[in-house]
Amino acid sequence: MKTESLVSAINASILSAIDLRTATLHAPTFNGNEMAYLKECIESTYVSSVGAMVTDFEEAISRYTGAKYVVAVVNGTAALHLSLLANGVGAGDEVLIPALSFVATANAVSYCGATPHFLDVDLRRMTVSAEFLDEYLESISTVNNGICINNATGSVIRAIIPMHTFGHPADLDGLQRVAQKYGLVMIEDAAESLGSWYKGRHTGTVGKCGALSFNGNKIITTGGGGAVITDDENLAQKLKHLSTTAKIAHQWKYVHDEIGYNYRMPNINAAIGKAQMEQLPGFISNKRELFNRYRQSFDGVDGVTLFAESPDSCSNYWLQTLLLDKSISDKRDQVIEGINLFGFHARPAWSLLNRMKPYALCPASDLENSIELESRIINIPSSSSLI
Repeated sequence: MKTESLVSAINASILSAIDLRTATLHAPTFNGNEMAYLKECIESTYVSSVGAMVTDFEEAISRYTGAKYVVAVVNGTAALHLSLLANGVGAGDEVLIPALSFVATANAVSYCGATPHFLDVDLRRMTVSAEFLDEYLESISTVNNGICINNATGSVIRAIIPMHTFGHPADLDGLQRVAQKYGLVMIEDAAESLGSWYKGRHTGTVGKCGALSFNGNKIITTGGGGAVITDDENLAQKLKHLSTTAKIAHQWKYVHDEIGYNYRMPNINAAIGKAQMEQLPGFISNKRELFNRYRQSFDGVDGVTLFAESPDSCSNYWLQTLLLDKSISDKRDQVIEGINLFGFHARPAWSLLNRMKPYALCPASDLENSIELESRIINIPSSSSLI
């Protein structure tokens, strides 16, 4: 198929599904109580890192996800950073992460003085598979007294961070079993997967903790924001302490017992998040309906496949994803350019993290699948408001 014909077929399929001539990749929707809660927040004068809206927002996330504890922070990267620190990741450690991920995953590891160790991903889920992880660790590491050691570097491999790519859950049961086998802490990068479920459990609740993001392009937004969810009370207390500059509670004294971070979510951002959480079920319903419309409109279009959730999962379909056929993956940029010229926003996946200048010398597995997916992925308009 000629590139021009494929681009025309893709644009026609998008147009058939959403009946709009232009559409961004993912825009926020504010149709609820955002203005009312913002007004209430401003009138209270509590607009910074203390206030009732933060508590209300955290409780709403807890009710929705089933996580016992929620710590709201300034962004998803901060959520990952605190999750790693609170779970003992430090200088000289290695942390296993997928090479196909946003740079924040690697950056959070580096903030701890640790080293990202890049893994290949599974073609079916677009993230690390349990089978691959087990085989890879068997070949490159030794477990001594419950501690996993990289045979080549001598460093402790401390943790694994599966990332739920575009909202699609990883095989969490399998990954958790492998993590336990090798003495690793599993921290879920659930930045993109609020509203996604794996075998009836919300993403971020299977591992030791999970990091969420509420950036402007996520399923809900607080403008900028994130959260850590966990069932571990002691861990939650540690996370909250670190996020509030490690200040010991006192009416007037300023005593800080360790290096902390000014990561607590402002009340004014949480006011938006509280209103967004009230609308989340509707957002999810619309995005799943959008997937169904795309599935119908792309049925029979040669050259591309619409990526679908795994049978054991219920995805939020944060970003709708096309996979170019392998035979035409070298035409990816031309196809993306043609979609954007028509008026629909499309983008590729992230460049693989091991290709980034700061991470070029980090350890990595063979990345055959990641390289393939990087060349085939195209994200297309995905906003919940398109329905």
